[in-house]
Amino acid sequence: MPSNHTSMGVTFIGCGAAVPETIVSNDDLAEVVDTSDEWISSRTGIRQRHLCHDRESLAGLATQAAQQALAMAGVAAVDVDLIVLATSSAEDLFGSACQIQARLGATKAVAFDLTAACSGFLFGVVTAAQFLRSGVYRNVLVIGADLLSRWVDWSDRNTCVLFGDGAGAVLMQGSGDGDRLLGFEIKSDGTQNACLNLAFKPELRELLPGAILTQGKYHYITMNGKEVYRFAINRVPDAIDKVIHQAQLTSTDIDWLILHQANQRIMDAVAERLHISAKKVISNVAKYGNTSAASIPIALNEAVRSGKIKPGDTIATSGFGAGLSWGAAILKWGK
Repeated sequence: MPSNHTSMGVTFIGCGAAVPETIVSNDDLAEVVDTSDEWISSRTGIRQRHLCHDRESLAGLATQAAQQALAMAGVAAVDVDLIVLATSSAEDLFGSACQIQARLGATKAVAFDLTAACSGFLFGVVTAAQFLRSGVYRNVLVIGADLLSRWVDWSDRNTCVLFGDGAGAVLMQGSGDGDRLLGFEIKSDGTQNACLNLAFKPELRELLPGAILTQGKYHYITMNGKEVYRFAINRVPDAIDKVIHQAQLTSTDIDWLILHQANQRIMDAVAERLHISAKKVISNVAKYGNTSAASIPIALNEAVRSGKIKPGDTIATSGFGAGLSWGAAILKWGK
């Protein structure tokens, strides 16, 4: 049952990540499509990506990431109250979060999917924070997981080189001892939706005379790379700057910058505009490519487990992508 406590804070106490076994390098891709390692890496910073095979699943990877986050936090699955799965590639169109709940044995948890593409994990964190701050729930798992390799046109070198598969998770906990989510902003602009989408492709079927249905399948990912790049380097710095001020901080107070791992050039441009040192930018895009909603938690997990991010460190983070949607948050890691 929900508790009656109010005015709780938010803490971030566990993280985890999982990626498929199969690694495909840029040189490997050059055998599939007209491209090269130099062409891909110079434009994106990507060197390789992990791709899901038939023995792996989104729910499976997400469960592994969640189990790691729970273990780090020292929280049992039966004590999880809510699971928010940020994904744009659920294997069941009705949602995959409940599958993860069952796999974890999180018998008390309510679970639902949240779809906001590459902004999904950040939107999930903000959503979870509202349940925690109100005191309704105590422990919330936020998982970002995507298998966009299933929705890529492997003959289109402008998109197929970008995406990889994976999952990342954080365990957020309510706390009466301060709030570690220092500020956030989430935004959308549907007028630019056509710049990046994965659209339904209808096929007309006449069920009865005069009763024509639209059935069909989803098409491949399409993207206007130049417009998305322009959108990211303009919107993201502004959003981060706003939440830095909201948190009553300055850019010098930021220990680490974790952006959605879409493109190294975007990350470099954002850091430069914010006057944040390149040494503070967490980047693993070279190893994983763009894993959509999974990219921020995968990068966070690596940095925490390597000892780079320590308890009490201040992190600025931003997700951005299809919708178009974007957002930013300032958080402190640990209790």
